[in-house]
Amino acid sequence: MVNANTEQSGLDNVPNLDELPSIAANEIQAIDIEALIGPNDSRHPPKILVLYGSLRQRSFSRLASEEASRLLRWYGCEVRTFDPTGLPLPDAADADHPKVQELRELAQWSEGMLWVSPERHGSMTSIMKVQIDWIPLSLGGVRPTQGKTLAVMQVSGGSQSFNTVNQLRILGRWMRMITIPNQSSIPKAFLEFNDGDRMDKSPLYLRLVDVCEELVKFTWLTRGRSAYLTDRYSERVESAEELSKRVNQKSL
Repeated sequence: MVNANTEQSGLDNVPNLDELPSIAANEIQAIDIEALIGPNDSRHPPKILVLYGSLRQRSFSRLASEEASRLLRWYGCEVRTFDPTGLPLPDAADADHPKVQELRELAQWSEGMLWVSPERHGSMTSIMKVQIDWIPLSLGGVRPTQGKTLAVMQVSGGSQSFNTVNQLRILGRWMRMITIPNQSSIPKAFLEFNDGDRMDKSPLYLRLVDVCEELVKFTWLTRGRSAYLTDRYSERVESAEELSKRVNQKSL
């Protein structure tokens, strides 16, 4: 596997349909960009950051993220994947740690994100949460996630559950992201991926494709107007300095 954080994976390696064996070639459709953007909007490829939540050698959240990344590239996106190996626990290292810097730079670079986590003990994994916790709500006056699109997915070893995607949605809302309506939950993930580590065609695969298509559409639709969509009356009335003084006062 070549992660895009070590090699730029943009439009130089767009998969053809032969590389998407579970896709019905006569049914998949390219994104109608003109139906989603304004005449003066940028037309550069949407920049999508992919995070996955397992370090296992055969990680099904990583395999699902790779399946999704192929589709996102086919839909015309520039995709980069963060490898969480070596990322320290929050507060166990300084923010200038190389892996933390890499993650934060990717978060600022991105215009949308895809989060894929296994479900462990009825929740997202700690590996997934650590990545999200290292992305600050504010960084040098810039909010790395505000107004960006987000799609959430989970894989499970047992029966289908939505605990993890629900938790990821809460985090996305807290980080002021535009979380798309669709989502994917893959139960018994070990049965959904073949010996070649590809996801076989099934209703679960169809939903994964839906999520990718919808993420791309919402990213095209909102990125040119995300600053306006996230402009808030309260923040126009109260400056960042005034807000900081108010929330950090010792007594009310």
